[in-house]
Amino acid sequence: MTLRWNLLAPKRRAALMALAAAGALFALAGSAQAALPTVTVSVGASSVAVGGALQSGAVNVVSTSTKKETEVILFAVKPGVSVAEVEAFAADKSRVKDPNNADKYGSIAFDVEANPGVATEAQTDLQAGQYVVLTGEGEKPVVIRTSFTVAPAASPVAMPTPEATVRSVEFGFRGPTTLRDGELVRFENEGFLVHMDIAFPVKSKAVAQQVVKLLLAGKEKGIEKLVVGPPAAFAGPLSSGAFQQEIVTAKPGWYVQACFMDTQDGRQHTMLGMERVFKIVK
Repeated sequence: MTLRWNLLAPKRRAALMALAAAGALFALAGSAQAALPTVTVSVGASSVAVGGALQSGAVNVVSTSTKKETEVILFAVKPGVSVAEVEAFAADKSRVKDPNNADKYGSIAFDVEANPGVATEAQTDLQAGQYVVLTGEGEKPVVIRTSFTVAPAASPVAMPTPEATVRSVEFGFRGPTTLRDGELVRFENEGFLVHMDIAFPVKSKAVAQQVVKLLLAGKEKGIEKLVVGPPAAFAGPLSSGAFQQEIVTAKPGWYVQACFMDTQDGRQHTMLGMERVFKIVK
């Protein structure tokens, strides 16, 4: 089953245009995840295979791809809604431009970046029910690849307690402004709207503050020369209440955290204050 899905195209386009000079996105997830049941998502040239522990509860999702910079999305379908209805919604070009319109059909439960040669790992709590897997590459529209079912577990595994939690709200980020390399961090959307969580490294705190001013003014192109490395995709667009957590393995230094989603009137969330300065330390 393959279907074009334009739901997340705006955020991908905005983020990549702004950070073109920085290099490819990568997910900050280490291999030393807690001992959780594993769900595997393997992206091939023309198909996606899902395997592992497909039962409700805490899981470690291991995503791999034979393609470059593949976005892997797990969309939880609402009870009573069919996969065919999700497909029909995705085909409606007038509605898919705003990912918040998907609320009627389900929620974006999980979103990471997978790259060839290395597995991307992140933890989440899967609820029992039907899911569809979507993938996207760079500027190409996101497509529905396959579906799978998560069975109710008799004794669901509990999520490990994170060492830090970063929350997205309208319109900002809440949580510690210092993260440690090697700690387990939860990235959670506590807002009513769909939010993403991306961070990119800069040379100093002063430069980070300069980038914040540029983003507030809607001048994304001006930050290209100020970014000193590839951005970190902590979490792709997530629906309200969704979260994922991972071990941070980013290079210590100063970062600017941002959400490049759009409002209904076309403004990016960064223009409404959804960016902040934080630091990663050893």
